[in-house]
Amino acid sequence: MSNPTPDDLTFQPLTYERWPDFEKLFGPRGAYGGCWCMWWRTTRAEFQEQQGEGNRRAMHEIVHGGAVPGILGYAGGQPAGWCSVAPREQYSSLNRSRVLRPLDDLPVWSLVCLFVARPFRGQSLTIALIRAAVEYAAEQGAQIVEAYPTVPRGPGKLAPVSSYLGTPTMYERAGFVECARPSQSRMIMRYFVPS
Repeated sequence: MSNPTPDDLTFQPLTYERWPDFEKLFGPRGAYGGCWCMWWRTTRAEFQEQQGEGNRRAMHEIVHGGAVPGILGYAGGQPAGWCSVAPREQYSSLNRSRVLRPLDDLPVWSLVCLFVARPFRGQSLTIALIRAAVEYAAEQGAQIVEAYPTVPRGPGKLAPVSSYLGTPTMYERAGFVECARPSQSRMIMRYFVPS
């Protein structure tokens, strides 16, 4: 498949009307191992208990209830990518994290998941998704968008299960700056929305 051009790419918030596109993108396995992007929204026990169909139903309830849990990326009209972005307080598991504690009392939006369908990987769609997520958050009033990329420990690509938070290089290309390194494998980066 040829690389999508900027003109081929569009980005839309995940609303109830777009739920079928989200299901199509995530497929029968729910992206990675039945996640359905619920990893940061539940306790670890709840996540394991409802893995697969339970997580799909939980995300469906969020969207059906009118919340927008992130944005969809489309290439040539086809759902091609996903970025979960919302105010940090919507991610209960993130708020319990010992490693990813809040840096300060400033309100932030958190970008906690990136997923690109296999045919569109390696084509810079991820950078475009990050930029679109920042733009969406800014439109909703965000002044700071925060991300928690995985720091690679050597050459080569990260496995998909390790790369869903992105890498520092991706965020640097989208204008984020490093603000903390709470562990060897995790960085906290921020994008400061121009006032």
